[in-house]
Amino acid sequence: MNKYLKLVRDFHDAFSFPQATQGVNTRLSEMDIILRQALLMEEGALLLRAIKSGDMVKILTGMANLAYCALGAIAAQGAEVVDQPVSWRHDGSVISLMRLFSDKINHCASGNPDNYSEVYDVCAYLAGNFINADFDKAFQMIHDAKMSGAGKSAANTQDILKSTFFKAPDLSECLYE
Repeated sequence: MNKYLKLVRDFHDAFSFPQATQGVNTRLSEMDIILRQALLMEEGALLLRAIKSGDMVKILTGMANLAYCALGAIAAQGAEVVDQPVSWRHDGSVISLMRLFSDKINHCASGNPDNYSEVYDVCAYLAGNFINADFDKAFQMIHDAKMSGAGKSAANTQDILKSTFFKAPDLSECLYE
């Protein structure tokens, strides 16, 4: 099992979110697909704002949170992450990043776990190859921050799935020089 998916499954267990048993693939309902799509779009919007600002720490935080969100949809289905090659070439324009993330998020409207895997794969790839950061450490720090909120209550349990529900850690130490 993908180590990041395991962390997300642990998060779901800690907050009692429903998820299918690992290896027992369960298709998301239409309402679950809509919820997951809304969450991905919110995380994607935060990431695009970070890209606009040019703040590498915020961009890394956005990528780690978007990956976490995509893995949540995979965990809910009991599926496994499918490692897929990422085809993106830095052309000197940040518009290409916007298109890449927007397209990958849009494909998730199908509810197919492979599409959520693509979002995760793009985030992990670009964290290391575009912003030159330690994705492993960043993801673990995001996870630890989320887990430290176990027992924290929300008016709407879906709010807990949003990255904005938890205080994001400072990921500056995850950036390579």
